[in-house]
Amino acid sequence: MTEILKKFERIVVLALIGMMMAVVMLTTIELGWIIIKDIITPPVLLLEIKELLEIFGFFLLVLIGVELLETITAYLKEKVVHVAIVLEVALIAIARKVIILDLEKYDSLTLLGIASLILSVAVASYAIKRRLKISA
Repeated sequence: MTEILKKFERIVVLALIGMMMAVVMLTTIELGWIIIKDIITPPVLLLEIKELLEIFGFFLLVLIGVELLETITAYLKEKVVHVAIVLEVALIAIARKVIILDLEKYDSLTLLGIASLILSVAVASYAIKRRLKISA
């Protein structure tokens, strides 16, 4: 029974890797299309702030996908979820949110919450990396 579960788990993880690869590839292609479209529309070769924020948001979305792919791959190889990679994904996701954030839509308490979230994940990431460096 355990052998069947292990095989099933491996099939699921391999399927997740395949799907994540497809999503990252499609998102990268869409990012390229957005950049080309924004560059060729008037004013040519000039990007507005809104367009830049959209491009940066998409760029970070691709990075999140790549990091998630790395997490899934590491799990497949080692059967361990690497906390440092998960925290990196969280930091990138939060950075993406902050970059595309419209400050006028949120009250100060929400912004304070986002700031505390950033600080918490950054401190956790630092602590994990420091612990890994010490134990190595």
